[in-house]
Amino acid sequence: MAHHMAVDTNTKSGFWANKPGYKPLLLLIASLVFAGLVIAPPPQGMVDLVSKVKPPGYELGRGCNTITDTVNKKLRPDAFKGAKAQGKPTQSETEPLFTDRQVAQLAKTMLAIFFLAVLFWGTEALPLGATDLLVAVLLYLFCILPINEISKAYMQDAVFFIFGILAVAVGVAKTGLDKRIGLILLSRIKSAKAFAFIFLPLLAMTASFLSEHALVALLIPVLMGVYKVTCKMYGVEKDRALAVFLLLGICFAANHGGPGSPAAGGRNAIMMGYLMEYGDPMSFLEWMKYGMPFVPVTAVIIGAYMYIRLKSKFLVKGVNPSEVVKAEVARMPKFGGKEAMMSVILVCLVAAWIILGEHAGLGGPTLYAVVAMFLCRIISWDDIQDGVAFDVVGLYAAACAMGVGLKFTGGALWLANSFVSLLPESISHGDGLVIGVSLLTGIMTNFMSDGATVAALGPIVLPMASLAGVSVWKLGLSCAFSSSFANFLVVGTPNNAIAFGMGKDPETGERLLSVFDFVKYGLPITILAWLVLWFWTILGYWKFMSWPH
Repeated sequence: MAHHMAVDTNTKSGFWANKPGYKPLLLLIASLVFAGLVIAPPPQGMVDLVSKVKPPGYELGRGCNTITDTVNKKLRPDAFKGAKAQGKPTQSETEPLFTDRQVAQLAKTMLAIFFLAVLFWGTEALPLGATDLLVAVLLYLFCILPINEISKAYMQDAVFFIFGILAVAVGVAKTGLDKRIGLILLSRIKSAKAFAFIFLPLLAMTASFLSEHALVALLIPVLMGVYKVTCKMYGVEKDRALAVFLLLGICFAANHGGPGSPAAGGRNAIMMGYLMEYGDPMSFLEWMKYGMPFVPVTAVIIGAYMYIRLKSKFLVKGVNPSEVVKAEVARMPKFGGKEAMMSVILVCLVAAWIILGEHAGLGGPTLYAVVAMFLCRIISWDDIQDGVAFDVVGLYAAACAMGVGLKFTGGALWLANSFVSLLPESISHGDGLVIGVSLLTGIMTNFMSDGATVAALGPIVLPMASLAGVSVWKLGLSCAFSSSFANFLVVGTPNNAIAFGMGKDPETGERLLSVFDFVKYGLPITILAWLVLWFWTILGYWKFMSWPH
């Protein structure tokens, strides 16, 4: 009904009416600002940076001394070879060498493309998929990269990984394996205390490997059944405190499973891709070593916070999910057939990620799993088309391509330098910078998708590593981890939207959560997550681990 109303308004108001995926006034303003940024001369600091000999934080091409040399080598190879052969810069008849100012102009244009794409992703002024394509068009139009390099930048391992993991989630959901996992997790939980201190940490650790969105979506109907049966048992019509405890408990716990492994979501895949780009690739097992200890500790603190804050407000005397769940398990078909095949594929996939390590990448084994699902007739191509959000896959592809463009032109390094120079002295180097990056990411991820946040910040924060004397892994992981802290806005992550949308009384259809509940409970949870990240992780067990420099 809401959809029809939007369409009606659009026809009445004509061309300038806003609708999801098309906001013409915003498009016009953004285009004018973008044109102004492209036309304006590059700042002197940018010109100085591209002409600086061996700038720290930039990987120069072979035989190159400056960023300008590196850009010329790739975009003007003939002129560059001629200049090298003669020992002094020359102007080729066909393609003259770029000057320092022209390379700085390329870097500035690349930054303008980056900000335009981030704005369009965040506001959905264009559909996500259209913005993904727009990035490629602008990279080509402004000659940031040669066309084959743009194609290569779009088709990275992280892109195949995110496509594969979304396809595997379709197979897991179709066979009912996700439901069985959820029910197995709930069947031992006999009180609110056990839910907070056993179930939520188990859920968070499961969300490190399986789609947190799928887990939340499958568990909410089960929990709504638990909620209704519990209310009836104690003769209570409605118990909002219990509903908030169950719904936001699993929502926040699933959100914070992200740091546990690279399989937790596209944001981690993007960061893996960036680290590979920087020549410091991470294996699946290494990520788990640095990230998994964070997950159960945070989940226990989330459980404790929700339990202490809400248990005293319960109208019911107690809650026993296992009783309700046992009846549900009894109705499920016997384990076997396609569900058993899917579980074997899933186990083999996780084993392949761990055993093969970064040399095989994450995308290859994931695509094997997708092909195996087709061969076992678990999924059809129609299932893939219906279940995989290709615009999200495109978002990761465009993010990777922008990362390549920002790094190549020196735009990322200039932005990183600017950001570091603005930081107070206390947090511009060492662990202070790692904490600063986690604050910046944690705030941003509540206003845009976690994937888009890491895509936007990755190319900016990673070049800071060499400038501030910190391991690139520390900054990358701090950025990726805190992109999971999207707790205080409904739009922060699909989990929040799923909990808000599906959290309805099974009989009356009344919504059990308000938008303000996310602010009320999510803001303290985000602060707690930061404190755990800083004191338990960054200033805690990370101190005893070895880091590449």
